[in-house]
Amino acid sequence: MPLLIALQFLTRLPVRLPRMPTAEESGRSLLWYPWVGLLIGAVLLLGHGLLNGVSTGLQAALLLTLWVWLSGGLHLDGLADTADAWVGGYGDRERTLAIMKDPTCGPIGVISLVLVLLLKLTALVALLEAGHWGVLLLAPWLGRWILPLLLFSTPYARAGGLGDVLARHMPRQSLPLMLGVHALAMLLFGWPGLLALAVALLVLLVVRHYLCERLGGTTGDTAGALVELVETAVLVSCAVL
Repeated sequence: MPLLIALQFLTRLPVRLPRMPTAEESGRSLLWYPWVGLLIGAVLLLGHGLLNGVSTGLQAALLLTLWVWLSGGLHLDGLADTADAWVGGYGDRERTLAIMKDPTCGPIGVISLVLVLLLKLTALVALLEAGHWGVLLLAPWLGRWILPLLLFSTPYARAGGLGDVLARHMPRQSLPLMLGVHALAMLLFGWPGLLALAVALLVLLVVRHYLCERLGGTTGDTAGALVELVETAVLVSCAVL
């Protein structure tokens, strides 16, 4: 059940839950988030193999489209809401939280989406040209690995909602071990794995600092924004270095 919850929430795969999940099952779904990231990465690798022979630019665009579709744009929505709220909130906690709940997307949100997708696309082109296809697995893997770590290490700023349920019912004893095992597995990729892991942790530290300073913790939108920022930073850093 926790695996099905994670798949239904983090992907557009046709997953149907047999019943309403309990709060404890929702919390335990965090254990499966990195595995969902691995699944997304595996699908991207499969897409890369099927597109062999297609021009690099077109292949990168198609893979990015597949990537966005697989996640349903969930984290991009969180990025846009966070960007709008962060600028429009003028440093005020309650105003920032209120803007995040607004379903409309303002100009700052649109700009953030364009820039992130542009960076992802150009980084994918560079990585595919260099033959560094392994990053297709690492980036979504780290993006979903960082989510449980954020919720584990950061207070939840808004009462109610799914994020609050996850934060209150996460398996705090087994979660660190699971995250550690995945981190060690990433190191099997050699220096790209080490670089990607270090970049992801650096982004987490910076984002977490500002979240705690402004909001006193994280929200569902800011968690989604973190996923996009981590994926983008991993792609760009591996493409540059």
